[in-house]
Amino acid sequence: MEKKVQYPHCIGTSIKNKIKNIRELRNYTQQYMADQLGITQAGYSKIEKGKTIVSYSKLLEISVVLEASIEEIINFDSQGCIKSLNTVKDNNIDSNDSCKALKELYEDKIKLLEKLLNKTEDELEYYKNRLGLV
Repeated sequence: MEKKVQYPHCIGTSIKNKIKNIRELRNYTQQYMADQLGITQAGYSKIEKGKTIVSYSKLLEISVVLEASIEEIINFDSQGCIKSLNTVKDNNIDSNDSCKALKELYEDKIKLLEKLLNKTEDELEYYKNRLGLV
């Protein structure tokens, strides 16, 4: 019978979930991550599925792509961030760095959506004028 190797908590199943959660919060695809890391998408997928043990050097590369320190990745708590965001009042947020990063990501998304909406409204106005509907 094959003996299962037990890895420390930060290297085992949780690190793969933390990497995946941060990647998804940044709206990065597995393909994007793979391209940035110089590996195949299938190879990257194995990291998130826990089929590949992440070395320190690979974790460092991942942290650069995710724009998060190794410590932030290891200490990332998605449930805590969600709970903190749900209790935000008057734009005050828990001092947890991961939660601050999450809030910044959402604020960036809102800004991008506002820009897209403005561009769409400008295009709509252009076509209305062009078709004489105004």
